[in-house]
Amino acid sequence: MAEETHYQDKDRNKIPRRVFLGASAAAAVGVILHSRYRTQPVEAKDQTPKDIKIVQFSDSGQRQGVVTVQTIIKPDAEWKQQLAPDAYAVTRLAGTERPYSGKYWDNHDKGVYHCICCGTPNFSSETKFESGTGWPSFWQAIAKENVKENSDSSLGMERTAVSCPRCDAHLGHVFDDGPRPTGLRYCMNSVALQFVKSA
Repeated sequence: MAEETHYQDKDRNKIPRRVFLGASAAAAVGVILHSRYRTQPVEAKDQTPKDIKIVQFSDSGQRQGVVTVQTIIKPDAEWKQQLAPDAYAVTRLAGTERPYSGKYWDNHDKGVYHCICCGTPNFSSETKFESGTGWPSFWQAIAKENVKENSDSSLGMERTAVSCPRCDAHLGHVFDDGPRPTGLRYCMNSVALQFVKSA
């Protein structure tokens, strides 16, 4: 019943497919260009660990308070050893998975989506919606402290990249064509996330 309630407004929040046709084509071109031209890992700008604040959440998505943690900085070889090749390509090389290829784009379970690299909670199923793009989409991050946004001018266009504030993993991009109440669409890569289902 809870799942049905969560998705009862699906049609109202669903974005018309025509809005995404151009975005999907651009993303497909982006995948090709990234795979062809992006060969060097995206290094963290600051190589010295520092304290940051993030918000802790339970597996059911309940806010547990703000904590201070250190940023995680590892050599590229360690990330390669820790991550599957596709997760490494997205999170450390700022790649993009193919639409409809990830395991979470059609996931309707309740729970929390964590960074695959460091476990930081980034998104909740409570704000996930059907965008029609083939990538898991959210109209809001789980907490503003738990994502980082940066300007991305790659591929000859201006976009806003979304990364994990603790380990600098590339998660995806955010666009301003999402549903109410925020009008945002956090378009994420499944391979950059680890879903923890609510008990």
